[in-house]
Formats: sequence, C-alpha cells, structure tokens
Amino acid sequence: MFYGRKDELKKLNGLLGKKTASLVVVSGQRRIGKSTLIQEFSKKFDFFCEIQGLAPRDSITDADQRKNFSEQMKNIFDIPAVLLESWNDAFSHLSSHTRTGRTLILLDEISWMASKDSDFPGKLKIAWDTRFKKNDRLILVLCGSASSWIDKNILKDTDFVGRISLEINLEELPLSDCNKFWQKKKDLISSMEKLKLLSVTGGVPKYLEEINIKESAEENIKKMCFDKGGILVKEFEKIFNDIFNKRAKTYKEIVKALSKQKCSVSEIAKLTGRPRNGDISEYLHDLEVSGFIKRDYVYNFKGKQSRLSKYRIKDNYLRFYLKYIDPVKAKIEQGLFQYTGIENLPGWSSIIALQFENLVMHNIPAVIKYIGIDFNSIISASPYFQNPTKTNKGACQIDLLIQTKFNTLYLCEIKFQKKINCNVINEINKKIATLKKPKNISIRPVLIYEGELSESVVKSDFFDKTIHFGKLLTDNL
Repeated sequence: MFYGRKDELKKLNGLLGKKTASLVVVSGQRRIGKSTLIQEFSKKFDFFCEIQGLAPRDSITDADQRKNFSEQMKNIFDIPAVLLESWNDAFSHLSSHTRTGRTLILLDEISWMASKDSDFPGKLKIAWDTRFKKNDRLILVLCGSASSWIDKNILKDTDFVGRISLEINLEELPLSDCNKFWQKKKDLISSMEKLKLLSVTGGVPKYLEEINIKESAEENIKKMCFDKGGILVKEFEKIFNDIFNKRAKTYKEIVKALSKQKCSVSEIAKLTGRPRNGDISEYLHDLEVSGFIKRDYVYNFKGKQSRLSKYRIKDNYLRFYLKYIDPVKAKIEQGLFQYTGIENLPGWSSIIALQFENLVMHNIPAVIKYIGIDFNSIISASPYFQNPTKTNKGACQIDLLIQTKFNTLYLCEIKFQKKINCNVINEINKKIATLKKPKNISIRPVLIYEGELSESVVKSDFFDKTIHFGKLLTDNL
C-alpha cells in the first residue's frame, strides 16, 4: 500500500528534467516510509540499486559494514563479492557499475553504515565529486532514521555545501491519507474508532499498515500493544537503541518528562535533574530532528518569533508506549497482562486529549483550509502561551492561534470530549479576557473537536467555525 506523498514525489520527479546528476538527502523518524518513498520513485528508472547499513551492535566493525556492502552489491549486480579495504574502495566499486543510464542509488540507514568510520562523510563527498556525478542521469539518495547524524554530518557539513539538490524531511501522513488505510471500509468506520487507533499509531505508515480493517480498534490495539510479540510492544526499545545507541537511556528520561505535559527547557532540566546547559539543548535538538518531539515557539503580535517556547511529544506512539506499555511490559512478555479496553486505561481521558491535539497540530494546513483563510494572509500559526506578569491578567494557553495580516486572530480550541457543553465557551471567554492583545484586533473562536456538541453550544452561535475530526479525515478540502 502506498498512499500520499504527492508533494515529495513531485519534488523528486522534478529532478528527472535536470541535465546533471543529483544528490538527495531524505530524513525522518523510523517507520515513516523513507525507503518506501524512494522505492516508489524508482519506478521511473532503468536501474535501481538499494544498499542498507547493518543495524548497530557492539560487535559490528567497520569491516563488517564494508563486507555487507560488498555482499549486497554481489546480489544486485550478479558479480563476485570483493574485499573492500576502505570506503573509498566501496564507493569506487559501486560507481564502476553505475557509470551510465538512468540510475537511482539508495544508501539506506547511512548512519549505521558510517558508524565506525569518522571519515565516512568525507570519503563519500570525494566519491560524489570524482565518480558518481560523472553519470549525468544518476541520482544518489542518502537516507536514514538517525536524523541528528544526517543533520550534523551531511546537511551542516561544509563538505556537502552546494552539492545537495534536494532535501526531504519526511513527516507523518496527513489525516486524509491516514484514512485511506481503512480502504473500502473508510466510510463505514466512525471517526471516533479511527481516533482510538490514530491516538496510538499517529500518521506513521508502518503502524497504519498493521491495522486489520476487519477487526475493531480495540482488537487491533490489544494485538499490537498488549499481546506478547505485538509489533508495538518492543518497538520503542528498538527505535531508541538503534538511533541513540549508548545514550538511549538519557533520551528516554527526557521524553518521559514530556509525556505528561508541554515543558520549557528549564522545566525539562528540573524534571530530569540535569543542568540547563548545552548538553540538554543538544539532546533536545537530536530528539526534535529525529521526529520524536516538537518545539513550539510563541509568536508575538508583530509576527516575530519570541524567546518563549515549549517542547511537546510529537509522536503519538511514543507517549502511548511510555504511559501504558512500558509500565506493564514485563507482564505482557509473560502473558499476564489483561487488556480490558482503551477507555479503561488509567488517565486515558487526559492522554487522548493530548493525542488528539497532536493529530490536529500535524494537520494545520487542513485546518486553515476548512476555516477558509487565505494562506498568503497568514502571519503565524502555532500554539500560544502567556506567562503571568505585572502587565497582563495572568497565564493563558491557547491550543492553536492563527494570526492574519487583516488584524484577525483565529483562536482555535482543540477538544476531545464525549459530550461538549457550554463549559467550552466559558473556557474560551476566559482565555480571551486574559490574553494580552493589541487594540483594533478581531478574535474569531474556532472549535476543532471529536465528540458530540450539545444543543446549547450549537444554538449559542459562539464559534465562527466548528470542525469535526471526521472532516479532517476526508479529502474534500
């Protein structure tokens, strides 16, 4: 199943009209569909060559990685395996078999491939300059889940400045594409049932592929998350160990601190007992570029990014694992955990609200389209929070605040509740009263929700727009 990625494929297809070779970098979290995207793109080529690095283990050596490289070339090109003494030899060997013709090369999990040779990026750069790019119909794609390694060693490395034709950071699928995984049943399954599954999987294609559309959300969640051998039971440890290796424990402490609430850098440092210095900033950066967390900046009403920011868990599976799977993993492995339904999990009403908010925040363009805002008029669109000071009326937090150049603020409340009553209007009125805002500005309340709106909310005519979750799941934008 291949759904979505139209914009990414359009950018990749745009390279086919060039008269020179192209170097492409694709990053993004594990299971997000990086390799699948390039495999789909490969249908345009006469020849496709995919070589993967070996997953990191203490016993793996650089010689093992080169031997693996040679063995994969043997199978791809139907040639004898050769001893590769260095990565210079490896790249020379590969380039000698890809000198002509429309050729696509994918070096997948490149950080694994390079893990035991600090000079790997430099050797690859030399090979690109002296060998690969001589085939003007060749595209070389560098791909990996350790986005922080790619960021430091490729994207920000001076060796590669001016050489990269295209950079793609693959994000979760938009909700309208997630909906396609229910195939012919997508119009028969309720948005509430889909939300239950998406609150666990997010828009990660690999996890969505595991859904059995003939079974309920509850049955799917039980099998994936709480049955021994379920795909999501050990997934977290695999991801963190593969990407962060020996520092995985430190990164886990940070995401645990973020699993319950949004936090500033100072709050994260306090919760983890670490000093607020460059180290924690580096850890947060690594987690962010790897797609696990997101830093939301507050924009002032002049459209400028302020110093105020908070981090949040971006990956729905990550929060679900930390909250519900990790504490009972030993029982799951022993077959002793009895799953009684997602709504019976402790604190679920609070957690699903956070998961629902995440899904909406990943789909801000769809929200903007449904409201009917001209994209060219937008100054900023992000979460907003106001700390209490002597010059304002206190703390204020807004799920999503969209400001346009027409002096309009769209104050968006993201609400998951089985029955939504007029309390939501009272909450928003309190926020409006507390918000320190410029004069002569219009405020238009927007409700993005899953659940049932009470008749009193509908009759109040308080909201300029109400957007049900089901609308974001459709293609009718």
